[in-house]
Formats: sequence, structure tokens, C-alpha cells
Amino acid sequence: MSSQRIVVAGIGYVGLSLAVLLSQKNEVIAIDLDESKVDKVNNRVSPIDDHGISTFFADKDLNLTATTDSIPAIAAADIVIVATPTNYDPEADTFDTSSVESVIGLVVEHSPNALIVVKSTVPVGFTERVRAAFNSDNIVFSPEFLREGSALYDNLHPSRIIVGDTTARGQEFADLLVAASLDENTPVMLTESTEAEAIKLFANTYLALRVAYFNELDTFSAVRGLDARAVIVGVSLDPRIGDGYNNPSFGYGGYCLPKDTKQLLANYRDVPQSTIRAAVEANEHRKDFIASDILARKPKTVGVYRLIMKAGSDNFRESSIIGIIERLRAEGADVIVFEPNLDDETFAGVELVTDFDDFVSRSDVVVANRTTPELSGVGGKLYTRDLFGTS
Repeated sequence: MSSQRIVVAGIGYVGLSLAVLLSQKNEVIAIDLDESKVDKVNNRVSPIDDHGISTFFADKDLNLTATTDSIPAIAAADIVIVATPTNYDPEADTFDTSSVESVIGLVVEHSPNALIVVKSTVPVGFTERVRAAFNSDNIVFSPEFLREGSALYDNLHPSRIIVGDTTARGQEFADLLVAASLDENTPVMLTESTEAEAIKLFANTYLALRVAYFNELDTFSAVRGLDARAVIVGVSLDPRIGDGYNNPSFGYGGYCLPKDTKQLLANYRDVPQSTIRAAVEANEHRKDFIASDILARKPKTVGVYRLIMKAGSDNFRESSIIGIIERLRAEGADVIVFEPNLDDETFAGVELVTDFDDFVSRSDVVVANRTTPELSGVGGKLYTRDLFGTS
């Protein structure tokens, strides 16, 4: 397979991991508006917390550069991968796809023959709409299935590769991803782009539904005085159920699951359903229960250990713990947070404490969505629903 000139728009988890992956065998230019991210990539310093990317930057000879000057890069591209943010807009009840459409507009204007591969998560029907809006058939959707903190690893060892194009060019793009990965016999599926969009949203919503299910099992066990771990282990021994995504938490969170479930629910606007709405509502009920359970200890000061969703990630966008903090403060609780990834003195009006020992001594309850060895000495102050010590 000949080398391709590839532009990746967006230096986040998705974009940077793909840029690093593909730059092993292709010329790749990553573009972003954030000059600090661009400078770090050019100096082979990962702007995100991802061990695989840091290792590749240190050890691999990558044909990768980054720039904020998007037009010259796009004009010379054979393929443009769009991996810009699509945050959920609650007022519009849909994803904000303006950043994706802005990149598409630049490509159509400056490199009309380039293949545009949208990796940002979008509503079902987005690709069909923008093809008509930009009068271009060169736009396809290809979902990503990555975990924050191990995005490059998941690209090197993909569970599946799905491209929303059933023609030879769809296969060629899939072949690029296969050639850059390390596994043999990775499942490859070519579909229409609308089906690919649906696959992404339904996959993430199923994961959210599973998280919500085991969280509700844990809530029931806590209220009724049952050993939640024993119940979960017994349920999960059924091979049809398995033991993945069964560790209770404060609720599903992160960048993908909350917004993707809401977007899928919005796509169901004219279609009968109950399960999708239940998954969204269950997540809010879980946060209500967790906050009430913490307050039942009658703490004067609640110490929240870390805002991040899980170990190995530096991201706390839509973290479930933030919803817990909001509920605790609404009930008048004094809350402090230990989050070493932040240099500020406060976060959303909550005091940040940088000294761990001081944080523990000031807290009547130490709340942790996920436990770590650092918490081993906290003793009876610790409040968590982490039963298995997994992310």
C-alpha cells in the first residue's frame, strides 16, 4: 500500500492517537487551534495522558508534524480525518457539530478530491446531511472505539474497524488502519455511513446501560444490606453476562457515554422506546443515591478524591463525581477536592487542596469513585462503591 498524505484535525484523544498510529507509515500533519498542543506534538511531548503515545514519541521515528495553519496542510492532503469535539448541546438537544462542519467546509474548498473521514461522534444522519449541504460525496463516517488513557493502545489492538463506505475507498481506509495496527484478523466491517453512526451510538449506549444496571444492583444491595460483591460475582458467572463493566461506580461519565446516550435518545424522538431513556435517567438516580448515602454519615466536610473518571486518564469532562459534588453542595455540605492535575486554587467554586495528608485530615469523609493504593491509609473515612478495584 502506497504512503498517503493525511491530515488529522483535532489533537485530542482520538485525533492524536490516530495521527501517531498512521504516521508510522504515512506522512501525517495534525492541525489544531491550540498552539500549546501543536508545540508539544512537534517537540514529541504528549499533550494528553496516554502512556502509549508518550512511548511512541520517545522511541519511534514518526513522520508527524503539527500546525495551526490548516489551509496549506489540507490543500495537499489525500485524506482528512476530522476528530474535533462534538459536545452535546442540551438546548438544541443534539451534538454541536459546528467544528466538524467547519473543517469539512475547508476541505471541500481547498482539496475537493480528498477523502473526508469523520471520526468525531455525530448524530445518526449527519453524514447524509453534510454530503447534501456541501455537495460532496467524499464524506464518510468511521467510528472510533477508544478508551481515554489508552487510545493509542486501542488503535494498535482494535476490537473492530468500521468504515461507513462500502466502496473500494472505504476498504482502502480500513486497510490503512489495519496496516498500522499490531493484531492479525481484526474484524473489518464496511457499512453505509448512517449505519456506522448508529453503531457508534448504540455501542456506547449499551455500555452505559450495563454500567447503570450494575449500579442499580449495587444501590439495591446497599439499601437492603446485601453483599453487593457476592451478588455481582454470582450474576456475572453466567457466560451470557460475563464480568466486564460490572464494577459499581458513582455513575457512567467521561466524554463519550453521557453525551452519546443523550444524542441517541434525541434520535429516538419519533420512535417508540423506553430502554434508552431509562439508561439516561438511571444515571441521575444513581448520583442522587450516592450523594444521599454520603450525607447519611453527617459529615461536616466532604473530601473528594480526584475529579478524573479513572486511573490513567487526565480527563474529568462529565465525570460522575462532579454531579455528586453539585448535589452535596446543594444540600449545604462543605466540599474540598484533592486533584493534583489542576494548578488552580478552586474548581467550580470548590477549594482544591494540593497536600494529600492535609486533605485527609480536613475531611470527615473521603469520597473516591475508584480506589488507589494512596487511599490505603484513609481507613474508616473512605467512602467508595468500588468493589473490584478496576476502572
